[in-house]
Amino acid sequence: MARYKILSVKRRLARAYRSNKPVPIWVVAKTMGRVRTSPARRHWRRTKLKIKREPYFSRYR
Repeated sequence: MARYKILSVKRRLARAYRSNKPVPIWVVAKTMGRVRTSPARRHWRRTKLKIKREPYFSRYR
């Protein structure tokens, strides 16, 4: 991804980064092992985010 990012793209990437965390251990303990995985988990190679991939300076060239 480009070094210079549009703010909207940067905010979306930050939100995806924060949501890509495992379920806390206390949740697994409280649900007695029924909840183990988070539905929001994403692997960087398997599932891609839907972000427009046009160059930042494309309209100025």
